[in-house]
Amino acid sequence: MTKHEPDGAQNAGDAIAVEPVVTDLPGHRLVLGEIDPLRLASGQMLGPFTVAYQTYGTLNEDKSNAILVCHALTGDQYVAETHPVTGKDGWWGSIVGAGRTIDTDTYFVICINVLGGCMGTAGPKDIDPRTGAPFGLNFPVITIGDMVAAQKRVIEHLGIVKLFAVIGGSMGAMQALEWASRYPEMLFCAIPIAGAARHSAQNIAFHEVGRQAIMADPNWCGGAYYDRDLNPERGLAVARMAAHITYLSDSALHRKFGRNLQDRQKITFGFDADFQIESYLRHQGRSFVERFDANSYLYITRAMDYFDLAAEHNGQLPAAFEGSPVRFCLVSFTSDWLFPTAESRQIVHALNAVAASVSFVEIETDSGHDAFLLEEPEFFRILSGFLRGAADQYAQTMTGTNA
Repeated sequence: MTKHEPDGAQNAGDAIAVEPVVTDLPGHRLVLGEIDPLRLASGQMLGPFTVAYQTYGTLNEDKSNAILVCHALTGDQYVAETHPVTGKDGWWGSIVGAGRTIDTDTYFVICINVLGGCMGTAGPKDIDPRTGAPFGLNFPVITIGDMVAAQKRVIEHLGIVKLFAVIGGSMGAMQALEWASRYPEMLFCAIPIAGAARHSAQNIAFHEVGRQAIMADPNWCGGAYYDRDLNPERGLAVARMAAHITYLSDSALHRKFGRNLQDRQKITFGFDADFQIESYLRHQGRSFVERFDANSYLYITRAMDYFDLAAEHNGQLPAAFEGSPVRFCLVSFTSDWLFPTAESRQIVHALNAVAASVSFVEIETDSGHDAFLLEEPEFFRILSGFLRGAADQYAQTMTGTNA
């Protein structure tokens, strides 16, 4: 039994079944937990439930070239293609694709919409067969560990015994760390980017502001807005605006917007969007509500808040990686105040304490937390170099020679 794997499974009849909302979203759908429900951290059982995912590239004959890309809070499985809802480019198209840093001519890339999501994986907008209505807040609360446990089942369904790499930024970094701690025998290397081993009090506070904005919207209706032809879009937009500020740095905001006025020569002495930064944030809020579900925002932010690897190991972070064979590469950014470098160093120190294989780099940039999503040549160069070196080591282990 793998590390942290729950003991036993209840009968499927004891589990919470989830009936997916019918959509025409492109990609793969997999029904899990029909016979063996997934035990959640809360103790509840989930199954059957649907997981949505996308793949890019071709899985090789020995299934050794798979990379799992874990998305962040507001991301989804459409990592390297035109988004079916917004029409925008994939959220990591600068990294993933043919000839890119994660080259889909070489690697088979998998990206899975997380549990609690709203792009095809089971979440609060899906139907509760017991009532015939959307779950809303009756959907079970999920954790990062639950997300990863569901992802493991997808990987097993694909017949992949060992992933070459698990990589992700922000909440994706949390998933990469959880993978390395929980299922170390199933991955060769882990690349947590701009992440942390636990969510800080400050970050929990920012999330709570966003959640309260959603719940204060009169259209939220206690989470039961789906069948009322309502959408708490104002609250969700404000939540997105508040969060988006944390993804940027003060210098980046100043460089991009300063105190420049928006389509006017002077202030209006009113509350319209006088400044460019106001207009930008309002646009971010409006565009976000087109593709994201407000209740999913509540659930996923809560999963991030609950994440604490040390707490899962009696307060000892090194114990999360004791005896790990995984090769780690951690990346942080100098201007990231949401997940500052000190939090990556804490993970590095824990890995060093158990003699794990770890590389670490802090990249100089003024782009803030969002740097991992932007054109950062040094980040691309370092990631490319680590993957090349790890691939050489992996090939040696596959042929039975020493890494």
